[in-house]
Amino acid sequence: MSEEVKSLAEYIRAKREKIGLSVTGLAKKTALTIEQLEDIEAGKDLFLPATIRQKLAKGLKVNPSEIKEYERVLIGSYDKITSDYINSIKKAILEGDTENLRCPICSSKLNTKIVKLLDLENNIALHPKAQCSKCSFQIK
Repeated sequence: MSEEVKSLAEYIRAKREKIGLSVTGLAKKTALTIEQLEDIEAGKDLFLPATIRQKLAKGLKVNPSEIKEYERVLIGSYDKITSDYINSIKKAILEGDTENLRCPICSSKLNTKIVKLLDLENNIALHPKAQCSKCSFQIK
């Protein structure tokens, strides 16, 4: 992993420019949309599905594992999330205040739901759940 390149976005942009492709050119080579590539290069997509990673790797003439290395760099961001922050997200979900909830890792919209379960005494217990629409962040 190069010292100058610190993120997936920077890595993809640098590789694309190194082989002399525009975003449009890379889109044509990979069968990905310009919007998908712009989101990746803007840092909006931090973790890629395997199919997108493989298409990018082929278009950039690299091994998919090289791209995956840059995705993993961001996993350390979980260390910065406190239990108080997680509890505030859970509270907002239970109160129905989910419109502005954002992922603490990548700032994308959180998909939320409340699961109703029964405890040992058959009382209903509400459990808030959240999952990021872009990265692997989730509250189970």
